[in-house]
Amino acid sequence: MDTSDKEKETYSIKNGDIFLTRTSEVVDELAMSCVAVKDYPSASYSGFLKRLRPTQTDITYSKFMAFYLRSPMFRKTMTNNAVMTLRASLNEAIFSYLDLLLPDYDDQVKVGDLLYLLNEKIELNNRINAELEVMAKTLYDYWFVQFEFPDANGKPYKTSGGKMVYNPTLKREIPEGWSDKTLSQIANITMGQSPEGSSYNQEGVGTIFYQGSTDFEWLFPAPRQYTTAPSRMAKKGDILLSVRAPVGDMNIANTDCCIGRGLAALNSKIGSDGFLFYVMKYFKQIFDRRNSEGTTFGSITKNDLHSLTLVYPTADLLKKYDDVVTSYNKMIFERSLENRELISLRDWLLPMLMNGQVTVK
Repeated sequence: MDTSDKEKETYSIKNGDIFLTRTSEVVDELAMSCVAVKDYPSASYSGFLKRLRPTQTDITYSKFMAFYLRSPMFRKTMTNNAVMTLRASLNEAIFSYLDLLLPDYDDQVKVGDLLYLLNEKIELNNRINAELEVMAKTLYDYWFVQFEFPDANGKPYKTSGGKMVYNPTLKREIPEGWSDKTLSQIANITMGQSPEGSSYNQEGVGTIFYQGSTDFEWLFPAPRQYTTAPSRMAKKGDILLSVRAPVGDMNIANTDCCIGRGLAALNSKIGSDGFLFYVMKYFKQIFDRRNSEGTTFGSITKNDLHSLTLVYPTADLLKKYDDVVTSYNKMIFERSLENRELISLRDWLLPMLMNGQVTVK
């Protein structure tokens, strides 16, 4: 579709532009903001966004403004002025009478750059973690699904003529010397059980309690609820598996915790937690594929989970894979824990910097 120069300018995205979500089904997602850090000459933006373009760049610094608009005070002001219909929407008239109390431009630069650098470090850690996980998943698929692990000569086993034998349980050919096992044979499995509702609290009293995948973040769950009457427990380092839709989502417990009916906790019976983690990633792909084919998994029972069948390699190959993946996972865990600290620091600093309680020297 041809677009006039005027339309291109009206809906353009330039370095320093700030975008706010102006409509959402959830009021808490209104006025979420981001800033463009370069020109995007071929891009436009959705009608669900509001673009703010500073007109006096010597008075307002875009990176500061993007974080200013994320501050609790500003967010509360915007959500309090939301129009509630089928969707929550911003009352756009607010932009004509809203007064902003801004520090000097030099202070805006210091604050904006500091918070931006924190975000950049968090995003960098996330990208590295995602790449490491892809590497581990790819290696699992290459070795244990395609059977192209290195043979005695360092060449891909199957394509180099490695002997394959038919396994009647798995109903497929597997490498000679390999076997089939059920998940319960390689993993200790604890099915969650929710404590009495009267024991729940959000004040940090008792034991951390995770009900289901709604508590999950990228790798570690976020503590939101506690219980004074814990029932089923997961140990630090256990895989937390969602057993209700979406079945197969996973996190790692970074502390001992109580788990509810929506979760199961798993750990390896032979200390190969890296291998077990990517076994479960493989099963997640199977669940997702069956869902897409119309076989919906609303939940998975204890018996179903225990009886999941997998191809099991020789001990030497399992150790070789687990050694590689353990080093990947260690790097992922370290960066994930660092991100939690950086996010906590950023979220603590944000209101303090915005209202002048803390300054950057």
